[in-house]
Amino acid sequence: MQDFVLRGSKVRMRYHDFPGDGIPILFIHGLGCAGSFDYPDVASQPPLAGYRRILVDLLGSGFSDKPNDFGYTVSDHAEYLADLVASLDLDRFVLFGHSLGGAVALSLADRCRDRLARIVLSEANLDSGGGVFSRSIAAYAESDFLERGFHEIIAQNLQASNETWAASCAVTTPVALYRSAQSVIAGQRPSWRDILYTLDCPKTFIFGQHSLPDPNLQVLQDHGAHIEVVPKAGHSMAWENPQGLADAIRNGVERDSREL
Repeated sequence: MQDFVLRGSKVRMRYHDFPGDGIPILFIHGLGCAGSFDYPDVASQPPLAGYRRILVDLLGSGFSDKPNDFGYTVSDHAEYLADLVASLDLDRFVLFGHSLGGAVALSLADRCRDRLARIVLSEANLDSGGGVFSRSIAAYAESDFLERGFHEIIAQNLQASNETWAASCAVTTPVALYRSAQSVIAGQRPSWRDILYTLDCPKTFIFGQHSLPDPNLQVLQDHGAHIEVVPKAGHSMAWENPQGLADAIRNGVERDSREL
């Protein structure tokens, strides 16, 4: 595992960097997750084996540092990831982002338009309002969440048989979970959807089969996005069907592949 020291601090973000001759793919995970937890099984599938694969743990998650004085907004995450992209000298790369990580990916894409070859999103947050997990977290005041809400959320997910997410969430610092949830609910201007629509590169949006029907599918197609569907999976497709997700990512990466 590699580490990256944030500019002007001693805080370290950690990531896996798996070698490959193909274009680099930067994986950004969702809320309460970690790249080191979600994506090794996806990145090791044969469809992606030839690409360089960079799996980040966002600050506050997984093996990365967890400072209590960090903002943990979508924009905050995108800012240090832009520094990471520059430090790795990624002249051309593919962005993959899931859920909250999709919002981070779009915020990062807006900062790296000249370097971005493709963007591939899986059930990404495109608008303000968040999702089920982020709203359940943001329903608490921050002090209440840090005192009791974090443990209640994990207990609720264990009772609902969401053991995988609960295990990943348990190694996320509560302040990061809360502030990131608040940020994705608040949204931004321009919206992540607006950024997606104005990107010049090929765009792919992935749905899990169990998440359909979704009115966004036709809207995204109308705005030029290629759609992929991962069979036998819902929102947590990296855990439910890693091979299917790897196939979908590969299909997004290889669209108009002669340009790469």
